[in-house]
Amino acid sequence: MEPDDPGSHTHWDAQSDEQEAIHVERLAIRKRAMDFLARREHSRAELETKLRKREHASDDIEYVLDELVDDGLLSNARYAQAIVESKASRGVGPVRIRAELVSVGVADQQIEIALDEAGVDWMSIARAVRIKRFGPELPPDYPAKAKQMRFLQQRGFDMDQLHAAFDD
Repeated sequence: MEPDDPGSHTHWDAQSDEQEAIHVERLAIRKRAMDFLARREHSRAELETKLRKREHASDDIEYVLDELVDDGLLSNARYAQAIVESKASRGVGPVRIRAELVSVGVADQQIEIALDEAGVDWMSIARAVRIKRFGPELPPDYPAKAKQMRFLQQRGFDMDQLHAAFDD
């Protein structure tokens, strides 16, 4: 082919068009991800699930999520801290918080760090939750105490925290 032949650039043009399409798609994914992150922190797995529902290509989603992590805009550790603070302030115990974080793909080590660094007095929270729900009086009998303990257990408190909720 002659250099001036219009067909000589066809392969390069198609490749360039394909690269441009990938770039545009990744920008769209990044914008959508940033919109989600602007509302609240998300775990990587949670954000990935939301983006997959929009029928973006898996490779492009992974690429964008890696970029967001590298840019410090997406962080499972920061997400775990935000969830621990939010849930603890609403009277949810560490057992339930841990289970929720595991379910959205946060690593055990990140969960433990977030729980430790929160500086929360879980026993005081368990006591406050019991009093808010059942009043300040201790239960008069075992069935009433068992009912209150089941309630606290469902809220995510462990046995030590349950017992502390009933200490005067």
